[in-house]
Amino acid sequence: MSRSWWLPVTAALLSALTFLVAKDSLTDDAYITLDYARNLAVHGDWALIPGRPANTATSPLHVALLGFVTLLTRLSGSVHPVLALGIVNVGVSAVFGWAWSRMRLPAVAQVLGIALVLLNPLLLSALGMEVLLIAAMLTLLVAFVGRPGVFGPLAGLTLLTRLDLVVFVVLIGAASAAVRRKLPQVVGWCALVALPWLVFSWLYFGSAVPDTLVIKQLQRSFGGPGYLHTGLDFMRSSNPVVALSFAPAELGVLAVLAVLLLRRRFDPFVALGLGALAYCLLYALLRVPPYHWYFVPPVTALSAAAAGIAGQAAKWPRAGALTLTALLVAGYAPAFLVPLPWQAPPFFGNWASARDYARVGHELAARVGDRAVGAPGEIGTLAYFCDCTIVDGFSDPGLLAPQIRQRIDNASPVVAWLFRLDYTRFQWSKPPIRLDYQLRYAPGPGPWQVCSAAKGIGHLTLEPSR
Repeated sequence: MSRSWWLPVTAALLSALTFLVAKDSLTDDAYITLDYARNLAVHGDWALIPGRPANTATSPLHVALLGFVTLLTRLSGSVHPVLALGIVNVGVSAVFGWAWSRMRLPAVAQVLGIALVLLNPLLLSALGMEVLLIAAMLTLLVAFVGRPGVFGPLAGLTLLTRLDLVVFVVLIGAASAAVRRKLPQVVGWCALVALPWLVFSWLYFGSAVPDTLVIKQLQRSFGGPGYLHTGLDFMRSSNPVVALSFAPAELGVLAVLAVLLLRRRFDPFVALGLGALAYCLLYALLRVPPYHWYFVPPVTALSAAAAGIAGQAAKWPRAGALTLTALLVAGYAPAFLVPLPWQAPPFFGNWASARDYARVGHELAARVGDRAVGAPGEIGTLAYFCDCTIVDGFSDPGLLAPQIRQRIDNASPVVAWLFRLDYTRFQWSKPPIRLDYQLRYAPGPGPWQVCSAAKGIGHLTLEPSR
Protein backbone atom coordinates (compact mmCIF):
# COMPACT_ATOMS: atom_id res chain seq x y z
CA MET A 1 0.00 0.00 0.00
CA SER A 2 1.46 3.38 -1.01
CA ARG A 3 1.99 6.12 1.51
CA SER A 4 -0.84 8.18 -0.05
CA TRP A 5 -3.24 5.48 1.17
CA TRP A 6 -1.85 4.22 4.42
CA LEU A 7 -1.45 7.62 6.03
CA PRO A 8 -5.17 8.49 5.67
CA VAL A 9 -6.09 4.99 6.86
CA THR A 10 -3.79 5.35 9.88
CA ALA A 11 -5.30 8.73 10.75
CA ALA A 12 -8.84 7.40 10.36
CA LEU A 13 -8.13 4.41 12.64
CA LEU A 14 -6.54 6.64 15.28
CA SER A 15 -9.55 8.93 15.15
CA ALA A 16 -12.02 6.06 15.48
CA LEU A 17 -10.20 4.66 18.52
CA THR A 18 -9.88 8.00 20.28
CA PHE A 19 -13.54 8.78 19.57
CA LEU A 20 -14.51 5.62 21.45
CA VAL A 21 -12.36 6.84 24.34
CA ALA A 22 -13.85 10.34 24.49
CA LYS A 23 -17.44 10.10 23.19
CA ASP A 24 -19.08 9.71 26.63
CA SER A 25 -17.30 12.74 28.08
CA LEU A 26 -17.92 15.45 25.50
CA THR A 27 -17.75 18.99 26.78
CA ASP A 28 -20.87 21.15 27.01
CA ASP A 29 -19.95 23.29 24.00
CA ALA A 30 -19.58 20.15 21.90
CA TYR A 31 -23.24 19.43 22.58
CA ILE A 32 -24.13 22.90 21.32
CA THR A 33 -22.72 21.80 17.97
CA LEU A 34 -24.66 18.52 18.18
CA ASP A 35 -27.85 20.47 18.96
CA TYR A 36 -27.35 22.59 15.86
CA ALA A 37 -26.66 19.52 13.72
CA ARG A 38 -29.75 17.67 14.96
CA ASN A 39 -32.05 20.65 14.43
CA LEU A 40 -30.61 21.18 10.96
CA ALA A 41 -31.18 17.51 10.07
CA VAL A 42 -34.63 17.14 11.64
CA HIS A 43 -36.25 20.57 11.30
CA GLY A 44 -34.11 22.37 8.74
CA ASP A 45 -33.41 25.00 11.42
CA TRP A 46 -30.04 26.65 11.99
CA ALA A 47 -30.76 26.78 15.69
CA LEU A 48 -29.86 25.42 19.09
CA ILE A 49 -33.53 24.90 19.92
CA PRO A 50 -36.20 24.12 17.27
CA GLY A 51 -38.00 27.08 15.74
CA ARG A 52 -35.62 29.75 17.05
CA PRO A 53 -32.93 30.50 14.42
CA ALA A 54 -29.70 31.63 16.05
CA ASN A 55 -26.16 32.54 15.01
CA THR A 56 -24.16 31.00 17.83
CA ALA A 57 -22.55 28.16 15.87
CA THR A 58 -18.91 29.19 15.62
CA SER A 59 -18.08 26.81 12.76
CA PRO A 60 -20.64 26.83 9.93
CA LEU A 61 -18.69 24.24 7.95
CA HIS A 62 -18.53 21.80 10.87
CA VAL A 63 -22.24 22.17 11.61
CA ALA A 64 -23.11 21.68 7.93
CA LEU A 65 -21.01 18.51 7.67
CA LEU A 66 -22.36 17.13 10.91
CA GLY A 67 -25.94 18.06 10.02
CA PHE A 68 -25.66 16.32 6.63
CA VAL A 69 -24.31 13.08 8.12
CA THR A 70 -26.90 13.28 10.92
CA LEU A 71 -29.56 13.50 8.20
CA LEU A 72 -28.18 10.30 6.65
CA THR A 73 -28.53 8.50 9.98
CA ARG A 74 -32.31 9.03 9.74
CA LEU A 75 -32.34 5.99 7.45
CA SER A 76 -32.41 3.94 10.68
CA GLY A 77 -35.67 5.60 11.71
CA SER A 78 -34.29 8.30 14.02
CA VAL A 79 -31.32 10.63 14.02
CA HIS A 80 -28.06 9.79 15.75
CA PRO A 81 -25.90 12.94 16.01
CA VAL A 82 -23.20 11.33 18.17
CA LEU A 83 -22.79 8.50 15.64
CA ALA A 84 -22.67 11.16 12.91
CA LEU A 85 -19.96 12.94 14.87
CA GLY A 86 -17.86 9.78 14.94
CA ILE A 87 -18.28 9.33 11.19
CA VAL A 88 -17.38 12.97 10.48
CA ASN A 89 -14.35 12.76 12.77
CA VAL A 90 -13.05 9.67 11.00
CA GLY A 91 -13.59 11.22 7.58
CA VAL A 92 -11.98 14.54 8.50
CA SER A 93 -9.04 12.72 10.09
CA ALA A 94 -8.55 10.72 6.89
CA VAL A 95 -8.35 14.01 5.00
CA PHE A 96 -5.85 15.22 7.60
CA GLY A 97 -3.71 12.14 6.99
CA TRP A 98 -4.04 12.56 3.21
CA ALA A 99 -2.82 16.16 3.52
CA TRP A 100 0.32 14.91 5.27
CA SER A 101 0.82 12.33 2.52
CA ARG A 102 0.95 15.17 -0.03
CA MET A 103 4.06 16.66 1.59
CA ARG A 104 7.60 15.73 0.61
CA LEU A 105 8.71 14.56 4.02
CA PRO A 106 10.07 11.31 5.48
CA ALA A 107 7.31 8.90 6.39
CA VAL A 108 8.27 9.01 10.07
CA ALA A 109 7.80 12.80 10.15
CA GLN A 110 4.37 12.44 8.58
CA VAL A 111 3.28 9.76 11.05
CA LEU A 112 4.54 11.81 13.98
CA GLY A 113 2.76 14.90 12.64
CA ILE A 114 -0.48 12.93 12.59
CA ALA A 115 0.04 11.35 16.02
CA LEU A 116 1.08 14.61 17.72
CA VAL A 117 -2.30 16.08 16.84
CA LEU A 118 -4.79 13.20 16.87
CA LEU A 119 -3.56 11.77 20.19
CA ASN A 120 -3.18 15.08 21.99
CA PRO A 121 -5.35 15.04 25.16
CA LEU A 122 -6.05 18.77 24.70
CA LEU A 123 -7.65 18.20 21.30
CA LEU A 124 -9.50 15.12 22.53
CA SER A 125 -10.90 17.17 25.41
CA ALA A 126 -12.64 19.39 22.85
CA LEU A 127 -13.80 16.56 20.57
CA GLY A 128 -17.21 17.27 19.13
CA MET A 129 -16.26 20.82 18.32
CA GLU A 130 -14.47 21.75 15.09
CA VAL A 131 -10.99 20.84 16.38
CA LEU A 132 -10.29 18.04 13.89
CA LEU A 133 -11.58 20.16 11.03
CA ILE A 134 -9.17 22.92 12.08
CA ALA A 135 -6.26 20.45 11.99
CA ALA A 136 -7.29 19.19 8.55
CA MET A 137 -7.76 22.65 7.03
CA LEU A 138 -4.48 24.06 8.33
CA THR A 139 -2.57 21.03 7.06
CA LEU A 140 -4.30 21.23 3.68
CA LEU A 141 -3.27 24.88 3.37
CA VAL A 142 0.37 23.88 3.88
CA ALA A 143 0.10 20.89 1.54
CA PHE A 144 -1.40 22.93 -1.33
CA VAL A 145 0.38 26.22 -0.79
CA GLY A 146 2.15 25.80 -4.12
CA ARG A 147 -1.12 25.51 -6.06
CA PRO A 148 -3.01 28.83 -5.95
CA GLY A 149 -6.06 27.40 -7.72
CA VAL A 150 -6.53 24.94 -4.85
CA PHE A 151 -5.23 27.15 -2.04
CA GLY A 152 -7.90 29.81 -2.71
CA PRO A 153 -10.94 27.54 -2.21
CA LEU A 154 -9.22 25.91 0.77
CA ALA A 155 -8.72 29.37 2.28
CA GLY A 156 -12.45 30.00 1.93
CA LEU A 157 -13.30 26.69 3.60
CA THR A 158 -10.85 27.53 6.38
CA LEU A 159 -12.70 30.78 7.06
CA LEU A 160 -15.97 28.85 7.19
CA THR A 161 -14.35 26.51 9.71
CA ARG A 162 -13.55 29.47 11.96
CA LEU A 163 -13.25 33.10 10.95
CA ASP A 164 -10.35 33.65 13.35
CA LEU A 165 -8.23 31.22 11.31
CA VAL A 166 -7.72 34.11 8.87
CA VAL A 167 -4.36 34.76 10.56
CA PHE A 168 -3.14 31.36 9.37
CA VAL A 169 -4.51 31.87 5.87
CA VAL A 170 -2.71 35.19 5.48
CA LEU A 171 0.67 34.03 6.82
CA ILE A 172 0.73 30.67 5.01
CA GLY A 173 -0.25 32.38 1.78
CA ALA A 174 2.43 35.03 2.30
CA ALA A 175 5.06 32.27 2.58
CA SER A 176 4.30 31.04 -0.96
CA ALA A 177 5.67 32.79 -4.04
CA ALA A 178 3.02 31.01 -6.13
CA VAL A 179 0.20 32.45 -4.00
CA ARG A 180 1.74 35.91 -4.01
CA ARG A 181 2.04 35.87 -7.82
CA LYS A 182 -1.62 34.96 -8.24
CA LEU A 183 -3.02 36.78 -5.23
CA PRO A 184 -6.11 38.21 -7.01
CA GLN A 185 -7.05 34.68 -8.16
CA VAL A 186 -6.53 33.29 -4.65
CA VAL A 187 -8.59 36.07 -3.04
CA GLY A 188 -11.29 35.60 -5.66
CA TRP A 189 -11.62 31.87 -5.02
CA CYS A 190 -11.56 32.44 -1.27
CA ALA A 191 -14.34 35.02 -1.54
CA LEU A 192 -16.37 32.81 -3.86
CA VAL A 193 -16.38 30.04 -1.25
CA ALA A 194 -16.74 32.06 1.97
CA LEU A 195 -18.81 35.11 1.02
CA PRO A 196 -22.14 33.39 0.19
CA TRP A 197 -22.49 32.10 3.75
CA LEU A 198 -21.27 35.35 5.33
CA VAL A 199 -23.72 37.42 3.27
CA PHE A 200 -26.57 35.00 4.02
CA SER A 201 -25.72 35.10 7.72
CA TRP A 202 -25.66 38.90 7.69
CA LEU A 203 -29.00 39.14 5.92
CA TYR A 204 -30.82 36.32 7.70
CA PHE A 205 -29.42 36.29 11.23
CA GLY A 206 -28.44 39.93 11.41
CA SER A 207 -24.68 39.42 11.71
CA ALA A 208 -21.98 37.88 9.54
CA VAL A 209 -19.78 37.10 12.54
CA PRO A 210 -21.28 34.54 14.96
CA ASP A 211 -22.83 36.11 18.06
CA THR A 212 -20.52 34.00 20.20
CA LEU A 213 -17.87 36.72 19.80
CA VAL A 214 -19.99 39.18 21.80
CA ILE A 215 -21.13 36.56 24.31
CA LYS A 216 -17.60 35.34 25.04
CA GLN A 217 -16.03 38.81 25.16
CA LEU A 218 -18.52 39.96 27.77
CA GLN A 219 -17.64 36.92 29.87
CA ARG A 220 -14.04 38.19 29.97
CA SER A 221 -11.98 35.82 32.11
CA PHE A 222 -14.52 35.19 34.88
CA GLY A 223 -12.32 37.35 37.10
CA GLY A 224 -9.37 34.97 36.67
CA PRO A 225 -6.20 34.95 34.58
CA GLY A 226 -6.35 35.81 30.89
CA TYR A 227 -5.58 33.79 27.81
CA LEU A 228 -1.78 34.06 27.70
CA HIS A 229 -1.37 33.67 31.46
CA THR A 230 -3.53 30.53 31.43
CA GLY A 231 -1.52 29.09 28.55
CA LEU A 232 1.71 29.58 30.49
CA ASP A 233 0.10 27.98 33.54
CA PHE A 234 -0.82 24.94 31.44
CA MET A 235 2.79 24.65 30.25
CA ARG A 236 4.08 24.77 33.85
CA SER A 237 1.38 22.49 35.24
CA SER A 238 2.35 19.78 37.72
CA ASN A 239 -0.15 17.52 35.96
CA PRO A 240 1.96 15.61 33.39
CA VAL A 241 -0.98 15.16 31.00
CA VAL A 242 -1.59 18.90 30.91
CA ALA A 243 2.06 19.88 30.61
CA LEU A 244 2.85 17.28 27.95
CA SER A 245 -0.20 18.29 25.90
CA PHE A 246 1.48 21.68 25.43
CA ALA A 247 5.04 20.38 25.07
CA PRO A 248 4.82 19.78 21.28
CA ALA A 249 3.74 23.39 20.85
CA GLU A 250 6.79 24.54 22.81
CA LEU A 251 8.98 22.40 20.55
CA GLY A 252 7.23 24.02 17.59
CA VAL A 253 8.13 27.49 18.84
CA LEU A 254 11.78 26.49 19.18
CA ALA A 255 11.77 24.93 15.71
CA VAL A 256 10.24 28.03 14.11
CA LEU A 257 12.72 30.33 15.85
CA ALA A 258 15.63 28.10 14.83
CA VAL A 259 14.64 28.22 11.16
CA LEU A 260 14.08 31.97 11.23
CA LEU A 261 17.30 32.83 13.07
CA LEU A 262 19.71 30.19 11.76
CA ARG A 263 18.46 29.54 8.24
CA ARG A 264 16.54 32.78 7.67
CA ARG A 265 13.83 30.91 5.82
CA PHE A 266 10.15 31.76 5.75
CA ASP A 267 8.41 28.64 4.48
CA PRO A 268 4.85 27.32 4.99
CA PHE A 269 5.70 25.39 8.16
CA VAL A 270 7.32 28.47 9.66
CA ALA A 271 4.26 30.48 8.61
CA LEU A 272 2.05 27.86 10.29
CA GLY A 273 3.98 28.34 13.53
CA LEU A 274 3.92 32.13 13.26
CA GLY A 275 0.18 31.92 12.62
CA ALA A 276 -0.17 30.12 15.94
CA LEU A 277 1.68 32.92 17.74
CA ALA A 278 -0.45 35.53 15.98
CA TYR A 279 -3.56 33.59 16.98
CA CYS A 280 -2.50 33.67 20.64
CA LEU A 281 -1.93 37.42 20.42
CA LEU A 282 -5.35 37.88 18.81
CA TYR A 283 -7.08 36.01 21.61
CA ALA A 284 -5.18 37.96 24.25
CA LEU A 285 -6.41 41.17 22.62
CA LEU A 286 -9.99 39.87 22.39
CA ARG A 287 -9.88 39.26 26.16
CA VAL A 288 -12.10 36.20 26.08
CA PRO A 289 -12.16 33.58 28.85
CA PRO A 290 -9.34 31.03 28.43
CA TYR A 291 -11.48 28.04 27.50
CA HIS A 292 -9.22 25.09 26.79
CA TRP A 293 -10.49 24.66 23.23
CA TYR A 294 -9.20 28.15 22.36
CA PHE A 295 -5.70 26.69 22.71
CA VAL A 296 -6.36 23.89 20.20
CA PRO A 297 -5.59 25.88 16.99
CA PRO A 298 -2.18 27.20 18.14
CA VAL A 299 -1.17 23.90 19.77
CA THR A 300 -2.23 21.96 16.67
CA ALA A 301 -0.42 24.35 14.33
CA LEU A 302 2.80 24.41 16.34
CA SER A 303 2.77 20.62 16.74
CA ALA A 304 2.44 20.22 12.97
CA ALA A 305 5.18 22.82 12.45
CA ALA A 306 7.48 20.91 14.81
CA ALA A 307 7.00 17.64 12.89
CA GLY A 308 7.30 19.32 9.50
CA ILE A 309 10.45 21.29 10.33
CA ALA A 310 12.00 18.19 11.91
CA GLY A 311 11.32 16.27 8.72
CA GLN A 312 13.00 18.97 6.62
CA ALA A 313 16.18 19.04 8.70
CA ALA A 314 19.54 17.66 7.57
CA LYS A 315 20.14 13.95 8.21
CA TRP A 316 21.62 13.94 11.73
CA PRO A 317 19.66 16.89 13.18
CA ARG A 318 16.56 15.27 11.69
CA ALA A 319 17.16 12.05 13.63
CA GLY A 320 17.46 13.92 16.92
CA ALA A 321 14.43 16.11 16.24
CA LEU A 322 12.26 13.17 15.23
CA THR A 323 13.34 11.17 18.28
CA LEU A 324 12.34 14.09 20.51
CA THR A 325 9.02 14.38 18.68
CA ALA A 326 8.37 10.65 19.18
CA LEU A 327 9.06 11.04 22.90
CA LEU A 328 6.46 13.81 23.05
CA VAL A 329 3.89 11.49 21.48
CA ALA A 330 4.78 8.87 24.10
CA GLY A 331 4.21 11.55 26.73
CA TYR A 332 0.49 11.45 25.98
CA ALA A 333 0.31 7.93 27.43
CA PRO A 334 -0.84 8.89 30.98
CA ALA A 335 -4.12 10.19 29.54
CA PHE A 336 -4.89 6.69 28.29
CA LEU A 337 -3.73 4.79 31.40
CA VAL A 338 -6.97 5.56 33.24
CA PRO A 339 -10.32 3.75 33.08
CA LEU A 340 -11.65 3.94 29.54
CA PRO A 341 -13.82 5.35 28.11
CA TRP A 342 -13.24 8.65 29.89
CA GLN A 343 -15.81 9.79 32.42
CA ALA A 344 -14.28 13.25 32.08
CA PRO A 345 -11.63 14.43 29.62
CA PRO A 346 -8.20 15.62 30.85
CA PHE A 347 -9.20 19.27 30.26
CA PHE A 348 -12.64 19.88 31.72
CA GLY A 349 -14.44 22.77 33.39
CA ASN A 350 -18.19 22.09 33.26
CA TRP A 351 -20.40 22.05 36.33
CA ALA A 352 -21.52 18.48 35.71
CA SER A 353 -20.35 15.44 33.81
CA ALA A 354 -21.97 14.71 30.46
CA ARG A 355 -23.58 11.65 32.06
CA ASP A 356 -25.17 13.71 34.86
CA TYR A 357 -26.34 16.43 32.49
CA ALA A 358 -27.91 13.72 30.32
CA ARG A 359 -29.84 12.38 33.32
CA VAL A 360 -31.03 15.84 34.30
CA GLY A 361 -31.95 16.63 30.69
CA HIS A 362 -34.20 13.57 30.40
CA GLU A 363 -35.89 14.33 33.73
CA LEU A 364 -36.25 18.01 32.82
CA ALA A 365 -38.11 17.09 29.62
CA ALA A 366 -40.63 15.12 31.65
CA ARG A 367 -41.16 18.04 34.04
CA VAL A 368 -41.42 21.03 31.70
CA GLY A 369 -42.90 19.52 28.53
CA ASP A 370 -43.24 22.25 25.91
CA ARG A 371 -42.82 25.13 28.37
CA ALA A 372 -39.72 27.36 28.31
CA VAL A 373 -37.01 27.09 30.92
CA GLY A 374 -34.04 29.38 31.50
CA ALA A 375 -30.66 27.69 31.30
CA PRO A 376 -28.49 27.72 34.43
CA GLY A 377 -25.35 29.01 32.66
CA GLU A 378 -24.44 25.89 30.66
CA ILE A 379 -26.89 24.86 27.98
CA GLY A 380 -25.48 22.44 25.38
CA THR A 381 -25.81 19.03 27.03
CA LEU A 382 -29.07 19.89 28.79
CA ALA A 383 -30.62 21.11 25.52
CA TYR A 384 -29.48 17.99 23.69
CA PHE A 385 -30.96 15.50 26.14
CA CYS A 386 -34.01 17.54 27.09
CA ASP A 387 -34.83 18.46 23.46
CA CYS A 388 -37.00 21.21 24.91
CA THR A 389 -37.17 25.01 24.89
CA ILE A 390 -34.20 25.84 27.09
CA VAL A 391 -33.15 29.45 26.85
CA ASP A 392 -30.11 31.68 27.13
CA GLY A 393 -28.17 33.91 24.73
CA PHE A 394 -26.91 30.90 22.78
CA SER A 395 -30.42 29.76 21.89
CA ASP A 396 -32.45 33.00 21.89
CA PRO A 397 -31.24 36.03 19.87
CA GLY A 398 -33.94 38.07 21.62
CA LEU A 399 -31.73 38.13 24.71
CA LEU A 400 -28.68 39.48 22.90
CA ALA A 401 -29.63 43.09 22.11
CA PRO A 402 -28.51 44.48 25.52
CA GLN A 403 -25.26 42.50 25.35
CA ILE A 404 -24.46 43.73 21.84
CA ARG A 405 -25.17 47.34 22.83
CA GLN A 406 -22.96 46.95 25.90
CA ARG A 407 -20.12 45.58 23.77
CA ILE A 408 -20.45 48.46 21.30
CA ASP A 409 -20.56 51.07 24.08
CA ASN A 410 -17.38 49.67 25.68
CA ALA A 411 -15.43 49.34 22.42
CA SER A 412 -12.92 51.70 20.84
CA PRO A 413 -14.32 53.90 18.03
CA VAL A 414 -12.97 51.63 15.26
CA VAL A 415 -14.14 48.38 16.88
CA ALA A 416 -17.51 49.95 17.72
CA TRP A 417 -17.93 50.94 14.05
CA LEU A 418 -17.12 47.38 12.95
CA PHE A 419 -19.67 45.96 15.37
CA ARG A 420 -22.32 48.42 14.18
CA LEU A 421 -21.61 47.44 10.59
CA ASP A 422 -21.84 43.73 11.41
CA TYR A 423 -25.13 44.23 13.29
CA THR A 424 -26.71 46.61 10.78
CA ARG A 425 -29.48 44.12 10.06
CA PHE A 426 -29.90 42.76 13.57
CA GLN A 427 -33.50 42.65 14.85
CA TRP A 428 -33.07 44.85 17.89
CA SER A 429 -36.74 44.75 18.83
CA LYS A 430 -37.10 40.97 18.72
CA PRO A 431 -38.65 39.92 22.06
CA PRO A 432 -37.02 37.17 24.12
CA ILE A 433 -38.79 33.91 24.78
CA ARG A 434 -41.05 34.20 27.83
CA LEU A 435 -39.83 31.84 30.54
CA ASP A 436 -42.04 29.56 32.58
CA TYR A 437 -39.21 28.12 34.68
CA GLN A 438 -35.64 28.94 35.63
CA LEU A 439 -33.03 26.24 36.16
CA ARG A 440 -30.30 27.21 38.65
CA TYR A 441 -26.98 25.64 39.62
CA ALA A 442 -25.36 25.85 43.06
CA PRO A 443 -22.32 24.07 44.53
CA GLY A 444 -22.76 21.42 47.17
CA PRO A 445 -25.29 18.62 47.73
CA GLY A 446 -28.90 19.23 46.81
CA PRO A 447 -32.07 17.79 45.35
CA TRP A 448 -30.96 17.44 41.71
CA GLN A 449 -27.40 16.42 42.44
CA VAL A 450 -24.62 16.36 39.84
CA CYS A 451 -20.88 15.88 39.97
CA SER A 452 -17.99 17.30 37.98
CA ALA A 453 -14.33 16.33 37.88
CA ALA A 454 -13.57 20.06 37.86
CA LYS A 455 -16.16 21.49 40.26
CA GLY A 456 -17.01 18.60 42.54
CA ILE A 457 -20.55 18.04 43.81
CA GLY A 458 -23.27 20.50 42.91
CA HIS A 459 -27.00 20.55 42.36
CA LEU A 460 -29.65 22.02 40.09
CA THR A 461 -33.04 23.37 41.10
CA LEU A 462 -36.05 24.18 38.93
CA GLU A 463 -38.06 27.24 39.98
CA PRO A 464 -41.15 28.88 38.50
CA SER A 465 -40.20 32.05 36.65
CA ARG A 466 -41.38 35.20 38.38
